[in-house]
Amino acid sequence: MGDLLDLLAVWMPRQRWYGTKGRDPRLTVVADWTLDADTRLLLVRDEAVQPAIVYQVPVARRPEGSVPPGSLIGPASDDDVWADATTDPGFTDQLYSWVTVGGEVGTPENGFLGIALASPGPRVPAPRATAKVLSGEQSNTSLIFRPATADGAEADAQDAGIPVICKLFRQVNPGINPDVELQSALAAGGAAFVPAAIGEVRGSWVTPEGVPVSGSLAFAQEFFAGVEDAWRVALDAAAADEDFAARAHALGASVAGMHVALAAQFPTREPDDADRAAVAGAWERRLSIALAEVPALAPYADRIREVYAVAAAAPWPALQRVHGDLHLGQVLDTAANGWVLLDFEGEPLRPIAERLQPDVAVRDVAGMLRSFDYVSGAVADDDGAAVRAWVIAAQQAFLAGYAETAGPDRAVDDALLAAFELDKAVYEAIYETRNRPDWVGIPLAAIGRLAPLT
Repeated sequence: MGDLLDLLAVWMPRQRWYGTKGRDPRLTVVADWTLDADTRLLLVRDEAVQPAIVYQVPVARRPEGSVPPGSLIGPASDDDVWADATTDPGFTDQLYSWVTVGGEVGTPENGFLGIALASPGPRVPAPRATAKVLSGEQSNTSLIFRPATADGAEADAQDAGIPVICKLFRQVNPGINPDVELQSALAAGGAAFVPAAIGEVRGSWVTPEGVPVSGSLAFAQEFFAGVEDAWRVALDAAAADEDFAARAHALGASVAGMHVALAAQFPTREPDDADRAAVAGAWERRLSIALAEVPALAPYADRIREVYAVAAAAPWPALQRVHGDLHLGQVLDTAANGWVLLDFEGEPLRPIAERLQPDVAVRDVAGMLRSFDYVSGAVADDDGAAVRAWVIAAQQAFLAGYAETAGPDRAVDDALLAAFELDKAVYEAIYETRNRPDWVGIPLAAIGRLAPLT
């Protein structure tokens, strides 16, 4: 096992889902589940950062030269190598079976359980499927399962079964992942604005302190093939100067419907002084970081704090479960269901305990408004005024659709919305300065509008 851990310590930092870039991993084994003679599912604890992070790493031992180059972890013997099993049929076939049929490995104290969630009906998974890793993901690994024939070829018949996307959570935490919890509840309640939930995998392990815990390992849902996300749809519409008001209005209605459904299915509570102080403290911490890294923000610091102070004293809605990381890239444009919302995991860098707590629903509304604003910076157009007008019209239509569906009891307070928009723009200023300096003008322009200098 020591040799494999040494190989993983070199291989993991090169993966997009590894969260501690710039440090050498310090790995220990948390769980080691044998699936067959040559396939194992590992949980490894990385203590290079505190708090330590537990990663899920399925591995397969295969003949040298038989695995895709990007999956190669390192040598296992003179003739065999270790590979990332997410590209290996020996693992992906079992994963598909766990989420569509069910199954158990190990013991309740140190094992994992596949749970099929899909109810009988016309839209059910195929009995067998081919798997392909979805490219471009950052913090997890998703596999697309498409219906297959008995000989392993991809099935053409529409009645063979629906395609499935299964997200393998690379960072594993005790407790149910909000992506599993919220989407499963919404789908079970009949919501058309989320994909159908297919199945999940939950694991049990023991912490270094000897405490037994369990948590989410994977989540599968219906996959909508051949569709665009709302970001691409909005970009194309803005570039062509197409009226997007009706689509934005419908999107606002879908987001409001999500909030109404979540408030009905999960506990809510009125915010107290401690809640307000916690949110205001987070705003101030983010602003302090931004002022240290983005010198152009300095003239706006006092005005930003004034906006925050007004919002802290404004009426707040009841706290409830929210999406937590909503933007146009988290929405699909589907023919059958209209706008479909995805990825309820929340901001991956926030502790899981925070992501499971009731929050301010306005956070999601502000995130979507900021996402629309980014369209103006991403569209190559000489007439900036025309694109800006498109963005404003889309934002206003989105808010109108949200208000009509949410109702007067859930009216969005302007001061609170402005503060959450501003906080998001401050975060964006930090991100762009660190990663895309040419884009920092987008959040800076928004800050100028939201906190204008007198």
